[in-house]
Amino acid sequence: MGKKLKSKNMTKVIAGAVSILLFILLWQYGAACTAVGKLLPTPVVVFQDFIKDCYSNIGQYTLIGHIFWSLERVMLAYVVACVAGVALGMGMGWNRTIEAIFRPIFEVIRPIPPIAWIPLSILWFGIGEMTKFFLIFLAAFTNVTQNAYAGAKAVDPVLVGAAKMLGANNRQLFTKIVMPFSVPYIFAGLQIALSSSWATVVAAEMVRSSEGVGWLIFGGMQTNDTTQILVGILAIGIVGFILAIIMREAEARLCAWNNRGV
Repeated sequence: MGKKLKSKNMTKVIAGAVSILLFILLWQYGAACTAVGKLLPTPVVVFQDFIKDCYSNIGQYTLIGHIFWSLERVMLAYVVACVAGVALGMGMGWNRTIEAIFRPIFEVIRPIPPIAWIPLSILWFGIGEMTKFFLIFLAAFTNVTQNAYAGAKAVDPVLVGAAKMLGANNRQLFTKIVMPFSVPYIFAGLQIALSSSWATVVAAEMVRSSEGVGWLIFGGMQTNDTTQILVGILAIGIVGFILAIIMREAEARLCAWNNRGV
């Protein structure tokens, strides 16, 4: 079983590497041999600038500095959103009164993309850090809440009934059955929320900022610097990929008993 799993994982790695290589070759050909090259630099140029920007300042900071600014904003809003989202989602899924009060409001807010809140967030909080925090918070909060709610609702009623017959009270039912059962759902929401938060920080930093990956892209757009824009996009992709790997590894370790963690 272990050898089969390793072989399957190796196949995925090879397939992923081949697809990335083919994409880079197609990009190189288009930029070097067609009219696309007038609008798009070659991957070699972008990768060279990416390395150079890691130790050379763009504005006040290097590329690494801008990435850390964005990560700091994301992590602060993300942690608060996760705590609030799990609490509200589990509450709505377990308690009918909480569900009746908050679910209609949540269902109205949930489909609205965070970017749509930019004008109101500027009116409410100005153009400082609070606006960015609010937008990133919304991106994470809705995903975590929805998944936590789905997990609490998916608990097998037969299991709950059996626990009640054995004398379990509501607190025991919630802590011993509902919460453990909901963990895989919550982790799925945490992963989606982290990706959404990282994507939203780009839009948030374009509102008004002097640092961050979003500012990097916006600055490249203002100066018509396509290479800087692509360096920023590449940084977003790499960091997003690393964050996804970290979350999957955390789920695999904390939910080893569940098939989703395999």
